[in-house]
Amino acid sequence: MHMWLLILSHECLSISTNVITPCEMETEKMDDIEAMFSHLLGEMDNLSQSLTETAEGGPAAQRQSTISIGFTDLNESLNELEDQDLDALVADLRADSTTSEVPADQQSGRQTENQTAGSSMTQQSVAAAAPPPSSNTVGSSKGQHTSEPQTKADKIKLALENLTEDKLIVKVLMSDGSSKTLMVDKKQTAREVLDKLFEKTHCDCSVNWSLCETNPGLQIERGFEDHECFAEPLSAWTCESENKIYFVSRPGKYMMFKEPQLFYMWKKKTTSDGINEQAKQLLIKDSFSGGVVIVPDLEGTLLLKEDGKKVWKPRYFVLRASGLYYVPKGKTKSSSDLVCFVHFEKVDIYTCINYKQKYRAPTNFCFMLKHPCIQKDSDYIKFLCCEDEHKLLLWVNSIRIAKYGTVLYENYQVAMKRASPSLQTLHSAALIENSNSHVEDYPHEPPPDFIPPPPPPTENTQV
Repeated sequence: MHMWLLILSHECLSISTNVITPCEMETEKMDDIEAMFSHLLGEMDNLSQSLTETAEGGPAAQRQSTISIGFTDLNESLNELEDQDLDALVADLRADSTTSEVPADQQSGRQTENQTAGSSMTQQSVAAAAPPPSSNTVGSSKGQHTSEPQTKADKIKLALENLTEDKLIVKVLMSDGSSKTLMVDKKQTAREVLDKLFEKTHCDCSVNWSLCETNPGLQIERGFEDHECFAEPLSAWTCESENKIYFVSRPGKYMMFKEPQLFYMWKKKTTSDGINEQAKQLLIKDSFSGGVVIVPDLEGTLLLKEDGKKVWKPRYFVLRASGLYYVPKGKTKSSSDLVCFVHFEKVDIYTCINYKQKYRAPTNFCFMLKHPCIQKDSDYIKFLCCEDEHKLLLWVNSIRIAKYGTVLYENYQVAMKRASPSLQTLHSAALIENSNSHVEDYPHEPPPDFIPPPPPPTENTQV
């Protein structure tokens, strides 16, 4: 009897160990959720640490990172400014100082008068309404006049004392060792900064010119979009980063408007024979002139780098307006089976440099999708590899179309208006003359008089 009880108890024990109760399943789910949450918190801590490295250097380092980019200190950046830029900066600082000394009630009164009367009448009314200056005020104004900075050292000293964080002094590089130092407002767009560089370099204002951000640590680069706030991506740089800004010509910047058939007719064999200029313009109008941009119907196999490993596995990806999707194993390409890989709202697209050596990529035609604040290796970076340069150009620019939509076309139109009339004439004539030629034989815009060299040469090609 005792033997049977022992056997039964043993069997019951073995059964109970193999059966998972609902309570245990719930516990395992909670453990998985806690593990994922802990991992996310750890990644957020790493990102937070990366973003706060600037502040760890003290107030001086923090001020340096918010006002000066590409220099060892703020004093050096001011010394690099051209005389006219430094004079403009000093004039702005003195104007701000004068405005701040005027009482608030006087400022509001003058603003009201400026809104209700003409400029000449306003000046008279302000002069009549303002109280007569006291002897102390006259004396102080004379003292200010006599103390205006005359030498460059005096101007730099004044700038160091009064420079506010709404200004940014940036060194823009060309790989031959030359550089241009710009003073920009933090609200300015990349287009406005490009216009400043056009004035300084006297180049032809071609639509190909771009400001390019490089990150040597991650071995990546990215061209700024013309509508993008120039200073915003730079705010994510740490004081220890070696990131740089280049002024370069990137022929692929607006390739989707020069050769739209490459993106919207890539499945058809007729694209290899080219299409005429009228058909190109019609294709652009149909894709970009409506209220919603038509995203290229792009799909194909890309190689995906596994998280934390130097292993690349093929996946079939499909491009949509909302993001990039992939087809799980054993599933079809129908919309119901697609799984979202990444949404485009919070990520930027970068081309990678020499990833065959860095991550053992199958080719050097790789691109990356990441949040602009991530400046170091992270599990939240998406690495993808293409078979050749053509597919890299196709995927990168198609993702740009999906991310920016009609704004991209507006940028192109503004860039074309900014280009010199002679360049537009030559470009249009070349397109008409070669409208029936092979796509690869289409000439791009003629080379400008001034060509800043590209970033340091790599095995990969600029996109």
